[in-house]
Amino acid sequence: MRWRLKINQTLSIGLLLLAFGCGNPEAKSKELYDTAQFEEQQRNFKHARQLYERILKEYPNTETAQKADARIKTLDSQP
Repeated sequence: MRWRLKINQTLSIGLLLLAFGCGNPEAKSKELYDTAQFEEQQRNFKHARQLYERILKEYPNTETAQKADARIKTLDSQP
């Protein structure tokens, strides 16, 4: 019976690592971008900017990074 528990734990950990470690960079960056957009709508510009910067740092070669860069420039140009 203990071996079943060990197998289940090992499989669970493996699935979590797979889900979070080998994902699609474009999808992950899009998720961050959507959150940043929400933060902007809530007028939390500082956190939105942090999320855009995170996209640029962690996912620099994505289309979303280009959009995030544009949003940072827009935020920086606002009074």
